[in-house]
Amino acid sequence: MEFEDVVRKRRMVRNFHDRPIPEETRDRILANAVRAPSAGFTQGWAFLVLEDSADRARFWNSAWPEQERTGPHTGITRAPLVIVPLASRGAYLARYAESDKAGPDQDPARWPVPYWDIDTGFASMLMLLTAVDKGLGALFFRLRGQDLGHDFGVPPEYHPIGALAFGYPAPDTPSPSLQRVRKPVQIVTHFGRW
Repeated sequence: MEFEDVVRKRRMVRNFHDRPIPEETRDRILANAVRAPSAGFTQGWAFLVLEDSADRARFWNSAWPEQERTGPHTGITRAPLVIVPLASRGAYLARYAESDKAGPDQDPARWPVPYWDIDTGFASMLMLLTAVDKGLGALFFRLRGQDLGHDFGVPPEYHPIGALAFGYPAPDTPSPSLQRVRKPVQIVTHFGRW
């Protein structure tokens, strides 16, 4: 698929068939994720991959309240692949304390924005685009206070920035948010000054 087609076809899918995703497709999604840019080439991300039905059930039971899992978003829980992108603030503080960067000061106040989350978001976007290229649907969504350390052994230095569901798209109802329409590039772009 051409890159422009991938970008135009990318959307959040909220209903999936439970058909398994081929291993090579899953591997391509993850391989493309690690091609994302990262500040200082820190690569302070990790990805919790949930394919086993018991793992996914445990994830959904703790990630979403039951009333949401049985309502209009039931089809999300059929996704055969869930990936939780995790970011490590400590990895960035340690990297930027190295001699080729800022030096031994690990003060988090030097970071006006959390690049650990931004970089992990870049990796997530590459996964979303790869899904489209491979004929899959995908959804990025927020987590609601799930303890991934307790449930899945995630070390405390990593925190989730959200989660991604992947699968073959089933018919779904577009989000009501889409009634807002996409802002034209001319509205959001400012050349030279605002």
